[in-house]
Amino acid sequence: MPNPHPPYPPEFRAEAVRLYRSSGKSLKVISTELGISLGTLRTWVKRTQIDEGTRPGLSTEERAELRELRRKVRRVEEERDILKKATAFFAREHGTR
Repeated sequence: MPNPHPPYPPEFRAEAVRLYRSSGKSLKVISTELGISLGTLRTWVKRTQIDEGTRPGLSTEERAELRELRRKVRRVEEERDILKKATAFFAREHGTR
């Protein structure tokens, strides 16, 4: 199901986090002022802390790399399975000649 709301631009996210950090206001107040959900702003703050190295976790770059590597592994496994089936097919065919 497509997301009914387009993603917020990175500049908006960064500005929201900066505003939260510099204003001294709570997450709830900032999220209300910006018209975004509390959970969304909380996620952006957490993601920024991880990317800066001030909070443990996989950075945005590491998450993208992991996602890409998993995609490649799936493709290689599919190719391997196809080759195994082809090998078995040709082995049977060769054995019946």
